[in-house]
Amino acid sequence: MVKNMFTIAITLAAGIGLAASPSAQAGQGAAAARAAAASAAVRTVNDNGVNFRGGPGTDYPVLGQVNRGQNLDARGQQGDWVMGDLWGGRTGVWIHVAYLDR
Repeated sequence: MVKNMFTIAITLAAGIGLAASPSAQAGQGAAAARAAAASAAVRTVNDNGVNFRGGPGTDYPVLGQVNRGQNLDARGQQGDWVMGDLWGGRTGVWIHVAYLDR
């Protein structure tokens, strides 16, 4: 009887360990995603009164303006236009590369 209870306890402990593995892996996946986001290219606006737009070109509406020193997490580029998220501001905006430092 004691041996059976010991075997059951070991079996349950092993099962719990296996059950925990996927969530541990999910946690590692989330950490990797955060690291990738943190390593996104940060670009800095190099002039005052720079328009940011809703798309990659002057045909798209101006959504607002930013000044020198404003940071942008760059998420993509199309031609000479960089798309990204303004620190403390709008997301998914487009700024011409001429107004961004690398």
